[in-house]
Amino acid sequence: MKKLLLGVMALAALAASAHAEKVTLQLKWVTQSQFAGYYVAQEKGFYKAAGLDVVIKPGGPDIAPEQVIAGGGADVIVDWMPAALASREKGNKLVNIAQPFKHSGLMLTCRKETGIKSPTDLKGKTLGVWFFGNEYPFLSWMAKLGLKTDSDIKVLKQGFNVDPLLQKQADCISTMTYNEYHQVLEAGVKADDLVVFKYEDQGVATLEDGLYVEEDKLKDPAFVATMAKFVKASMMGWNDMAKDPKGAVAAVLKNDASGSQTEAHQATMVEEINKLIDGSDGTLDTAAADRTVATLLSGGSDPVITKKPEGAWSDVVSKTAAALK
Repeated sequence: MKKLLLGVMALAALAASAHAEKVTLQLKWVTQSQFAGYYVAQEKGFYKAAGLDVVIKPGGPDIAPEQVIAGGGADVIVDWMPAALASREKGNKLVNIAQPFKHSGLMLTCRKETGIKSPTDLKGKTLGVWFFGNEYPFLSWMAKLGLKTDSDIKVLKQGFNVDPLLQKQADCISTMTYNEYHQVLEAGVKADDLVVFKYEDQGVATLEDGLYVEEDKLKDPAFVATMAKFVKASMMGWNDMAKDPKGAVAAVLKNDASGSQTEAHQATMVEEINKLIDGSDGTLDTAAADRTVATLLSGGSDPVITKKPEGAWSDVVSKTAAALK
């Protein structure tokens, strides 16, 4: 009887799995607490309870989420709005359907010994910059400062590490509040020996880590319904991270196939990410989106985008998600 019961339960589980709506999420970067909300939603069964079978695909230095979704490799991607808008202008019609992150974590971190005290001191310096779509906020900032990137400063194509600063190959490097900045500190550099410029403080912050889908997909009510379930369950994951940071770290480490992440660093990341989420319900602040567009258009003769986008964000998914019980 016991074996029969177990068999029935197994068949029921298989049937439920077979009927679950499949969703593939492409992350912007490798498995880390930057994406903890999605891993929490996976590990704590929020996706399953919503009737979803979610596959989370880590990113990496050679993975561009915009290209992945264009090639059919994902249903939804995590991306920075500058990269998404630049891709949209080139014909890849991406639409922001939710914005878990309220604030930007992007910074430029400099060695104090270089004499840099303010942004005006950046002229003539070597600055490490991430590319693959991450360079757009930097380019807009330099344009605002009136600094030409081909003559006034030296742009060092920065790998996704902090070596250029540690080895003094660069005067400043790109860092995130939740990741690379703490890598510098963990390497033994004292905070007092650094000068940090937060993009938000400089008035050139742009929206990061939003959820994007292809525009045509939003014409399908079934797809909108699936994405609404996904967004709602994902935000449950983000909210749970704030309540149970240790559980969030555990979820991330469990899914770190590389085994390179450490518990201490991921715990710090969760703490900092919570500040960027700041109680978000996933609804996009359109005023923040407009500021992002204005920043990207302010690039002088070489702006990131050349015109104000139309239809680049939609509230149809977030409104549907809000109506779900």
